[in-house]
This record gives sequence, C-alpha cells and structure tokens, in this order.
Amino acid sequence: MSRPRLVIVGAGIVGCALADELTERGWTDVTVVDQGPLFAAGGSSSHAPGLVFQTNPSKTMTEFAAYTVRKYTALGERCFRQVGGLEVATTPERWTDLHRKHGWAESWGVEGHLVDTGRCAELWPLLDRDKVLGGFHVPSDGLAAAVACGEAQAARATERGARFLPGHTVVGIEQQGGRVTGVSVVTSGEYRTIPADVVVCAAGFWGPSIGKMAGLNVPLLPLAHQYAKSGPLAPQPEGPILRHQDRDLYFRQHGDRIGVGSYSHRPMPVTQEEIGPKGTTMPSVQAFTEEDFDPAWRDAVELLPALAESKYEDGINGIFSFTPDGFPLIGEAPHLDGFWLAEAVWVTHSAGVAKAVAELLVTGTSGFDLHECELSRFEQAQLAPAFVEERGKQNFVEVYDIIHPLQPMESPRPLRTSPFYPRQRELGASFLEAAGWERPHWFESNAPLLEDLVKLRSSHLPFPAKVQLGAAQRDEWAGRYWSPIAAGESHATREEAALYDMTPLKRIEVGGPGAVGFLQRMTTNNVDRKPGSVTYTLLLDARGGIRSDLTVARLAEDRFQIGANGNLDLDWLTRHAPGGVQVRDITPGTCCVGVWGPRARELVQGLTDMDLSHEGFRYFTCKSGYIGHVPVLALRVSYVGELGWELYTSADMGLKLWDTLWAPGLAVAGGRAAFNSLRLEKGYRLWGVDMTTEHNPYEAGLAFAVKTDKDFIGRDALSTEITRKLVPLLSTEVVMGKEPVRHEGRTVGYVTSAAYGHTIQSPIAYAWLPIELAVPGTIVDISYFGRRVPAEVAAEPLFDPGMEKIKR
Repeated sequence: MSRPRLVIVGAGIVGCALADELTERGWTDVTVVDQGPLFAAGGSSSHAPGLVFQTNPSKTMTEFAAYTVRKYTALGERCFRQVGGLEVATTPERWTDLHRKHGWAESWGVEGHLVDTGRCAELWPLLDRDKVLGGFHVPSDGLAAAVACGEAQAARATERGARFLPGHTVVGIEQQGGRVTGVSVVTSGEYRTIPADVVVCAAGFWGPSIGKMAGLNVPLLPLAHQYAKSGPLAPQPEGPILRHQDRDLYFRQHGDRIGVGSYSHRPMPVTQEEIGPKGTTMPSVQAFTEEDFDPAWRDAVELLPALAESKYEDGINGIFSFTPDGFPLIGEAPHLDGFWLAEAVWVTHSAGVAKAVAELLVTGTSGFDLHECELSRFEQAQLAPAFVEERGKQNFVEVYDIIHPLQPMESPRPLRTSPFYPRQRELGASFLEAAGWERPHWFESNAPLLEDLVKLRSSHLPFPAKVQLGAAQRDEWAGRYWSPIAAGESHATREEAALYDMTPLKRIEVGGPGAVGFLQRMTTNNVDRKPGSVTYTLLLDARGGIRSDLTVARLAEDRFQIGANGNLDLDWLTRHAPGGVQVRDITPGTCCVGVWGPRARELVQGLTDMDLSHEGFRYFTCKSGYIGHVPVLALRVSYVGELGWELYTSADMGLKLWDTLWAPGLAVAGGRAAFNSLRLEKGYRLWGVDMTTEHNPYEAGLAFAVKTDKDFIGRDALSTEITRKLVPLLSTEVVMGKEPVRHEGRTVGYVTSAAYGHTIQSPIAYAWLPIELAVPGTIVDISYFGRRVPAEVAAEPLFDPGMEKIKR
C-alpha cells in the first residue's frame, strides 16, 4: 500500500519527534523543512532549558509528559538525565496545593512523594530550609536536552528514509480543491515546491504565519519568558530540577552555575513581525530586560542564599507559545484536508504529542484522550486575535498560580450571553464561564429558599440542618465558587419547578435527503424513528472510544436537531457529512430553557397550545408549538431527573419566553451548582469529565445507547468484556474531581465528577474502578489533599431508579 507524501514544517524537537514516530509506523516519505540550521534551528527548542515536570491536572498532559520521559530516557543521558523534580512550598497554601498535586500524580500513575523540609534540603543543599515548609518530589522527572533529543530522533527517522532540509524557508502552502498539495520554499535564493499529500505545521511560535499561508487562524500567542544563569558557585552534586512556584521561579544546574527561569515578570507578547529574522543566530531570543528580571533575582536569592555571592549572567528573553486555554493545538484544519497542526507544544510534552499526531495520521485515532488539545475545540469568538492575546497573557501570568477547578478567567467578560442574561442579573446570579458563555451557578434571590429548607429540615431532624445541606461536608477549597443556596434550588427543583438556562448547549441542525443514513452511520443508537422522536446516542471513534454523547430530535423525515457537547462535535459531523447532507451550527441564533420539576406541567400547560399530558407528550419525544406568543420546539427530556421539557426558540424571542414562563411562587431560577448535584443523583454522565475516548460505552454504563444490529463508526472495535467501570461512591466529604481512589492501600482508580447530593443528603463522587471493585458495598478511600475520605460503592441511579418522577 502506498504511503502519503508528508512534509513537516519545523525541525525543532516536535518536528523531529514526529518524523521518528511516523517513520517507525511505516510512513517513510517524510520531509522535514526548516529555515534554520540543523538541529539548533532557532526556535524555542534551541534555547529551552529542558525541565520536564510530568505532573499536571490534565490526565492527557501528564501522559504526554510521561511518554516523553520514557522515550528520551531510552535515548541516553546525552538526551535526558533523570535527575528528578522537586517543587517546594514556602506558604501554607502552596503546601496544601502540593498535596493536591500529589493526588494528581497518584491518579495518573506517576510516582511522587511529599517530603519534609529536611529531605528538601538533602535534595537541594542550597535551599534556605527556614523558608521551606515541604516539597513534592518526583524521581522520574528530569532534564531534556532539546537539541540533542531532536537530533537523535531525526537520525533514527533518517535511517528509515526521512530527509531533513535546513535553510528552507516556507513561503506558501499549496492547495487545490480543498486539499493540500505541497509546500513552497525558498532555499539559497531559489523557489521550489515540495509535493505533499499531508503537511504538518510544527513550527512553534511561527505557527500563526504558516497557518495564515493555509488560510487558517492559529490561536497561539508568542510570549517572551526570562531565563538567566548565576555566576560560578561552589561545586554541588547534581540535584533535581526545582520549582519555587510561590515566586513564579524554576531552577536547574549548569555545572557550577544555577539557571533561573521566571514567570513573575509582565507578559511580553511578541508579534510575528517582531520575531528575529531568518539568518539571525537565535530568532527565538530577544534582548534581555534586566529591569524585569531584578525582582525575580531577589526572590531567587531569598530561596537560595548562595546566589548572593554572584550576579546573574547570560540572560535571555526567550519566546514560547501560549494558547487561550494553555493546551496544545493538535489536529487537521477544518477547511483544508491534509493540513495539520502540532503546535504550542513544550519540550515536556513533545514526544507524547508527536506520538498522538502520528497515531491520528496513520490510524485515524489516538490512544490518548485529545479533546482538550484538538484544534477545533475553540468557538469562533475564541479565535479573535484580541481574545487569543488577552487569554494567552493571562495564562502566562497564572502558569504557576494555584487555580481552583471552577475558577474562571476574569476577562474578557461577558463575552457570550443568553437572552435570559438581563433577568438572571436581576435575580442576583453568580456567573462562572465556559466556552465563552456566562453561566449562572446560583442566584442570590434564592437565599430565602435555603432559609426555608433549613427550617424544614431542622424541624424533622435531630441534628444540625447544615449537615443535611452539605455545608459541613465542604472544606474551604470545595466551598469556593459554590453557595449553599444551591441546596434551596435543588430542593425547589425536586418539589416545585425551576428554570435552567440551557442556551450554552451546542445545537446542530443536520438536514438533507441523506441525513438519516448519515446519522445512523455516525451514532450508536437507532435514530431512524418517526418524526417527533428523541434519541440519546453516542459518537465513537474507530477504537470504540466515546467521542461524545448527543440528544437527537427528529423534526422531519430529512431534518434533525442535535444537542451536542461542543465545537468538536460540529467539526466531527461536518468532516464526515456526505454530499447532500448539511450540518449547521444553530446555537448563536437560538436559546433554550429547561423547565423541570413536579409542577413543570402545571406551570407550562396553561401557557401553550400543546397537550403536555403524559399520554399526549411522551418521554423522549418532541413537538413544535407556542408558549404564549413564543414559537418553541419542546423536547420532553430531563437532565436533572424530574418531569419537564427543554424549550427552544430563536434568540430574539428568548427574553419573551423567560418572562412568559416566570411565575414566582411556582418556579425559581436554578443554577449550575444545583444542576450538577441533581444530575449526579440521577447518574447522568458528563462527557469530557466522566467519560472520554479512553472509555467505551459498556464501561461507562451506557450500553442502552448502543444498537449493534446496525453499522456505525467504532462498532467493530467494541467489546463487552470490560475490566473497569464508572460507578458512584457515597463519601463522607465533598471532593472536587481527579482525586485518587484507594482500596486496601493500593491506588485503584480516580474520581471524575463530584458534588453534594441534596436530595439523598450525601456527598457523591463518580469514579473509575476495576470491575472487581465496582460492586455496591465495596469500601474504598478517596485521597483528598492527602486526607483519607472513606467512601462506599453504591448502586445507581441513586435517585428515582424506577423513573417515576420523570415519566408521569
């Protein structure tokens, strides 16, 4: 079988790693071009200090780093020295956060240890031990020599047939009929085109320029970052790489000198035009600004007093790449087949990203869960240059900050708002943000609901009502970006009715003569039902992993409305759509309010011409009609486990819809905090958190959404023989997610979603566990900031197993 002709733009560590990974898989017609010399080509790899700390809150990023460590260690000490990594705490807050980080390492399979002040001083004798409270030590972290790693991988790729061309400046990406056809370059003053079936941009901070040649907006911001070396010091044994995140500093040894890197200075964005021109020794290095580094040096001396004996030297402002959310850019351009990105990748994750991209190119899927990194994850509003710059600079500022899982970016906001936003503000909504959307998490106007609930439960229970409301099970960390008002909103949803803003849910319209056949092929469930039906179904990849879950409403023979998880679903469906099938994002022009609760029918029926009786409007069906003056599409579905409907209308009619439904005394506004509690009580999964491409439907408890009597993507890879399962745990304390789960002293899984179940009056944590432990009644421990939180596997759903609340 013939292999594609592939050109990689960029001979830095990512381009070299990708050439190695591809040629190892049999793609030998690989050409790597770079405007610079080999292999210190002048990009970030040429000056990167090479510190590889593996542990990250993202499982995927940790796995990228762990693979990088394994691969580069095997290349020998010239490429990677496994000196270990040490992160020290000089404040109680950081010491607490290192316990959280230790939990991530344990969850993701990286060996690490919390160590006391004495052990920190043993590992780094230059430390002022009076300043250090403790540290987190990972023995397998280390130092990657980026240029040597690139050269070693390039040598292996060359032996398999790849070629590396220095001094080749890319001036164009050739294309025809929506496909890439080659790369135009200038070398030694001559212009020529290298034919290609696939082009991968691994150009680092030059990515936006290369992307522009292909008509692609690459959301990447180059930023200068300071690094300098001390003068000679007394000889020291080589210690681990060191982070002092309380002062945004990191350190490594260079023989008898100490290298100091700082993120404490102001953000220094660099435009493509300001990057050093071709022919300069190091285009990625800008003039060092001592006034920015002086405060960092004083902080470094405070932690390592021996530095006071010298003055910093050889300082650089080196350019690195930042994205709006801090993750790499991986994937194929949505408009140009064959043009791929492997961008915004640091040395730490280089081999892992290269492996993922090679897997995608060769097999169409990757063993890594890539949803956080896929190029198409961004909404259109998030691609604005002003947004990319502002969020990129903020990510630089926060690179070492202690970030809460719910903590939103502060600016630019508000960016995207639903038509209900003015009313939500009037009700005292506390907003967090996701995908640019302002989303209310609770409403201050609902404080009386909490007071009433406290009185109600206090009158029936012999112990404090606050225990039943979940406040006592939350520590200060779990109590951030949360309010006990959520208990009142949850109770009102279960007992009365509540309005939930579902507008941020991605809505996709699929139409055309071949629409039903297309969706049958794409999804796991049977969507070929009569118009008016609604189907819960899944998107799988070729390995049988869950790419997403969807709610598909059939509006007509050839028209469907899909409730999806985000832009990745839109991109996936668009790429696979055959001629004659239209896939369209209708989210910006529409809105949705969920009306749920036992009095939902009472609230809505008097406002509509539709028959809302159970017999007249069955569960998982849809109808079009009017709510007052407002035309709506009503879906009888529920994500909170209560009777009710999702009501969709056009954005211009949204505010009128809200005002028509608003009935104080009968309905309240509900926020995401209550919503998350309610959906966990019902066992409803959240894609991207509870399940990803790493998991198949049988493991995730979604076998009911799979119909193997029809053909669909991923069907042949599915197996009902599973070794793990997603299960609910009832614990004694509210946790936040990503914590390790232990059984008899052994780490056996990790938490996905967690919340307090206000109806069942218990903390809930969903977790992945080995199948032999996924049995109701099994006792496990959750490690939460190093504390043991007892938990018990429970049967699901935890609430209304007979579906009596929904189907009435």
